[in-house]
Amino acid sequence: MAALVAPTSRVRVSFLAAMEEFRAEGRGLAGDNSMVGAEIRDYGPGWAEPALFEEYTRLVRDQAREDAPRPAGFVPSTTLWWVEGEEYLGRIAIRHRLTEHLLHYGGHIGYDVRPTARRRGHATAMLARTLPVAAALDIDPVLITCDEDNIGSRKVIEANGGQFDDQRGVKLRFWVPAR
Repeated sequence: MAALVAPTSRVRVSFLAAMEEFRAEGRGLAGDNSMVGAEIRDYGPGWAEPALFEEYTRLVRDQAREDAPRPAGFVPSTTLWWVEGEEYLGRIAIRHRLTEHLLHYGGHIGYDVRPTARRRGHATAMLARTLPVAAALDIDPVLITCDEDNIGSRKVIEANGGQFDDQRGVKLRFWVPAR
C-alpha cells in the first residue's frame, strides 16, 4: 500500500526513472515552472550521484523550516513523496502560507504523479492523506488550483471535498476543508 514519506534516498532508483518519464513529457525545459520542472533543471544533473541525491533530499526536507534558505518570494513548504515499497509514485507539497501569486494561481498544495502511475487513484489518495498534515500546520481550508483543461486534477480536488471558488486566467481555484 502506498504511503506518504519524507523525501528519502531509499527510493532513488525509481525516483530517477520517474524523472525520466517526466522529461519524456517535456518537463524540465525552459518555461516549465512546475515543481518537477524546476527541480529537474536545478538538481537533476547531480541526482545520479548518491551523495548528491542525499543532499537534494535533505534540502527538500529542510524547506519546511521557516529559517531555511529559499529563493525570494518562496514560502516554507512541506514536501512528501508518495511511495509503495521502493517505488516512487509522486510528490505533494504543502505551502505553509500564501503569497499574492499563490493566492491567485498556485494555492497551498501542488502535486505530481509520475506518468506510468497515473489514472490509478494515487493523486486522490495522496491528497486525502495530505489534508490532515495541512490541518496540523493550521491550514484550513486549503486552496488548490489546477489548469482549466486538467480534468483529472479537478476530479481529484473535488473528490477530496474541493468547492469551486473562481477562475483566474487559466487557473481554477478550489477551497478544500482540511479537517
